[in-house]
Amino acid sequence: MILIGMLDSPYVRRVAIYMKVLGIHFEHRPLSVFSNFDALSQINPAVKVPTLITDDNQVLIDSTLIINYLEKYCGHTPAPTSASEAEQIRDLHLTGFALAACEKAVQIVYEKRVRPEEKQHQPWVNRVTQQLHGAWQTLDNGLRESHPDMLSVAGITIAVAWSFTDLMLPDTVNRTRYPEGAGFTLLAEQRPEFLTTPMNQA
Repeated sequence: MILIGMLDSPYVRRVAIYMKVLGIHFEHRPLSVFSNFDALSQINPAVKVPTLITDDNQVLIDSTLIINYLEKYCGHTPAPTSASEAEQIRDLHLTGFALAACEKAVQIVYEKRVRPEEKQHQPWVNRVTQQLHGAWQTLDNGLRESHPDMLSVAGITIAVAWSFTDLMLPDTVNRTRYPEGAGFTLLAEQRPEFLTTPMNQA
């Protein structure tokens, strides 16, 4: 399998880490949606990452759909757990808000770093920033009650979302305001699956 996309994308990194958790061998091609737009468009006309090329040459996009595919069709599933239905629903809750945090952080980064300053719309930035804080406050509250497995989909998604936001928007979301998210990520980033999949890896 071939995973395409830069690891500075929380969505690409999310898939790459989980593939390692599942023990799936894959080739990583670090193509950028900006500097490698033409090359990427030849593989995926939507020019969206992560892009996964399966062993039977199918092209899949969207990190959640890719993860679902890997679990369902690749014969690599995490070890069974004794998690209750309530715990599974909690993990879905946390995963959803972590993905929302990713989305809002990416929107702010694009608005501030890609759009020319004279064309930036501050009311839009304010709205998205409020949504970002709402997502992280919900996550911090949830993590205060209990932590998911760091190598679960929920745990990986929370950690990659925090690492991306902390790196790209340190003046917007900080460790003092959301200590649970920061602390959880600090521990997760010490796991081998994270250490071998750093954000700055080419």
